[in-house]
Formats: sequence, structure tokens, C-alpha cells
Amino acid sequence: MTDSELQHAREQKWHLDGRAVRTLDEARSFLESVGFCLMYPLRPAVLVPTFVGAWVGADDRLPNWQHAFSDPRAKDATELMVRGLRDKAAYEAPLFDENNAFLLSASVFPYFYSLVGERNPKQPPATGPRSPYSPLACDAFEIIRRRGPISKTKLGEMLGGALSVSGLDRALSELWARLRITRVDYTEAEGSVWDELSRWAPDVVREGVGISVPEALSALLSKYLDCVVAMEQAEVENFFSNFVPRSRVKESINALLSARELSFAHVGSKSLLQVTPPKQVYVPKPRPERVT
Repeated sequence: MTDSELQHAREQKWHLDGRAVRTLDEARSFLESVGFCLMYPLRPAVLVPTFVGAWVGADDRLPNWQHAFSDPRAKDATELMVRGLRDKAAYEAPLFDENNAFLLSASVFPYFYSLVGERNPKQPPATGPRSPYSPLACDAFEIIRRRGPISKTKLGEMLGGALSVSGLDRALSELWARLRITRVDYTEAEGSVWDELSRWAPDVVREGVGISVPEALSALLSKYLDCVVAMEQAEVENFFSNFVPRSRVKESINALLSARELSFAHVGSKSLLQVTPPKQVYVPKPRPERVT
């Protein structure tokens, strides 16, 4: 494989070859194929597809989240993405930037939940010296649990007091980071609409809780390499270190290499990790019958 062949393979898989994703069925198929993507490109770049790129069908001058408000392509892509959230064809996580959601397909999300989400989602969050939740986050969660789905605007009104927008955003971020809540809708009038994840998608959460960490990490590593086609091991470790200890990522890669589920591909002068291609079985052609 050459560098240009690798790039071409990614463009095809990421729908940057003119095959724009415009319908809900196409969006669902795209997400199931790549497993996960960002809504917008990041700077510096992270090697994952983008939903706005798939909607456009190209990667030419794509908007980042800071300029999305002024780009009609971003508005249309967001509308399709929100339809995917409503349909549970996609789930969001604040992996890199809360303003640039990390989107996961319905089949991949339980594995991500296993690594990031709460193992006992029925236990409400509580404050404490080792707790990642502030009192405001706990209060917000209780309202979402009782009254959700609920818009951010309505939630702020119910929390009352001299609550700042930034304070409410921090509280929601604390809950979202551990996948306690999820965004299920968006309207221009009310903004984001939030619900308790274990109520919105109980089967998905139940599946995620039942998946072991090694199994989840192995599945996500394989899906990521299938998504990017091939990648240097150090870059794979960098990507997963955003939500998993790097030492655990190395252990999982070594285990997959030992099991021959991953292998190395030579691209130019580099050795890149890839999902081991299936063996091609040679089937001899039948010999023609002799005419007597």
C-alpha cells in the first residue's frame, strides 16, 4: 500500500469522495461503518472522520465549531445529526471538546460506555472529597431524573438562584463526562434537551455495564483501525489515551497482535497497524471434462 492508496481508502470510507450523506438512513449507515466521528474538524487535527465532512461529501474548507454558526453546511449537517440522536442511531460524548461532540454509532456506544460510564448507573451521583460531581451537578441530575427530557433553559429556571450560564454548563459537563446524561434533542428556541442516559437508552447502558474493560478496549481498537484503515501504533495510543490509560492501550494492542487480530502493513517506509485482512482461500478451478 502506498500513501496515496491509504489516503484514497480513507476518503472512500469517510465519504469524502463526493458521496454526500444526506438522509437518516445514510447517516446511520455511515456511523455504523466508521464507528465514531467528530462533528467538526479539530485543530490540531485528530485522525477521525467528521460528520460535517460526510454531509458535504468532501473535506474542502470544512468549518470548525467556532465558525459553524456562519456556515449553512454546518446548520444542515447539525439538523441531520440531531435527527440521528432522536432516532438513537447516534450517541454523543464530550471526548475532545464539549462544543464539538464525539459521535458514536449505536453498536459501538456500549463499548465506549464500558470504559467511560458509571458502573452503577442506578446510584445517583453524590458529592464528596473524591467525587467528580459538584453539588450543582447533583441537583441538576435530580431534576433531569424527575423531569427529563428537559431543555437547558428550563433546567436553569428550575435550579433558580443567581445561576450563571457557565456554572450550569460546568454542571452538565460533569454529568455528561461520565455519561450520566445525554443530549436527546435540540431546538433553536430552547437549546439542548437533556435526559438521563439510563432512562433514554436502558438497553445500551445495561449492555455497556456488562462488558469488561479488556473486551471493550479490544473492540474499540479494532473498530478504530478499521475506520482509519492503517495507523502508526504511537498515534493509536495517543488517540485512546484521551479516555484510557496509555499502558492499558499498549497491553490491548499487544494482545491483539499476539492473537493475530491486528498486524502490520508497510506503507512507504512506515509500519502501520491494521486489522488483519481475512485469508484468501485458494479454490482451484474445476478441470474441464474430457470429451470422449
